[in-house]
Amino acid sequence: MQEGEGRPSQPQSGKPRAGGDITEQELERARHLIRAVREIYHGRVVGQETLYSALVTSLIAEGHVLLESVPGLAKTTAATTLADAISGTFSRIQCTPDLMPSDIVGTQIYSYESSSFSTQLGPVHANVVLLDEINRSSAKTQSAMLEAMQERQTSIGGKIYPLPDPFVVLATQNPIEEEGTYVLPEAQMDRFLMKTVLYYPTPDQEVEILTRTAEGSFGRPSGVNPVSTEDVLFLQEMASNVYVDGAIKSYIVALINTTRGGGPRPIAGLKNQIRVGASPRGGLALRRVAPALALQAGRSYVVPDDVKALRYAVLRHRLVRTYDAMANDVTPETLIDSVFSAVPSP
Repeated sequence: MQEGEGRPSQPQSGKPRAGGDITEQELERARHLIRAVREIYHGRVVGQETLYSALVTSLIAEGHVLLESVPGLAKTTAATTLADAISGTFSRIQCTPDLMPSDIVGTQIYSYESSSFSTQLGPVHANVVLLDEINRSSAKTQSAMLEAMQERQTSIGGKIYPLPDPFVVLATQNPIEEEGTYVLPEAQMDRFLMKTVLYYPTPDQEVEILTRTAEGSFGRPSGVNPVSTEDVLFLQEMASNVYVDGAIKSYIVALINTTRGGGPRPIAGLKNQIRVGASPRGGLALRRVAPALALQAGRSYVVPDDVKALRYAVLRHRLVRTYDAMANDVTPETLIDSVFSAVPSP
């Protein structure tokens, strides 16, 4: 199936496909909602298309994003803008070595007046959570946060408190300061749907930043209203109904198996560069991201380009390179490209 061939035909089995449940009216509503979020984002953030794509795709796919960049690249602004665009609540957690799990999830407070405990929910109970410099918190605190991300609930005093829906975490880590940090283990990084690396804006974009700052023209565009959290849940439901052909699923499995040294066309010498390939969670991540991208493109079905579009963000933190690969400065992106080049598209 190639992009541009139109909507895929009904499967030979005669079973109804999920994409058939999406009407043209629903697609048009999804386009309108995504367009509103995009306009609000670009009203406050110049450029940073990679960040925008990661945030919106993760929101629709019900995942979380790990961001790696130097300071000053609008990560906090983007997170607050996303919360405003979906009419959601926002929390920012600054990670420090003395940050405790209770500082994130919440705690019980004893009242001497009533001689009873009351529960105070932590900042993780928000629709959009910015976890700033996650690698500066201790392993115990990292574990508590990742558990909340995975289970989408917290436990305080033996009682379960569900996190709000929708719920997305944007965790950041600074690659230039290693002193006093606790590196995230691969098993914990694997729980992030995507890991996105941000770079400096172009000179033209920096000129626009200076101009708009001087003019005070940053803000929500006039006439554009934020969507609601119910609208986000609608987009998530639509993404779950996007049709994914069996050939696409086989393509994803072949890609993941190729990272492990197998696949339909094994790459010679790849095991000398990749010590541990992507787990089944990597395949699930590609499977979740592709429909979200298809929906953003206004389609009710996935094409191979949807699987390829965010391949670096989905797989770069799931490949464990060998010491030889790191010594020779073989980047994860180079390895990912070799895998996608080796596996033929359906």
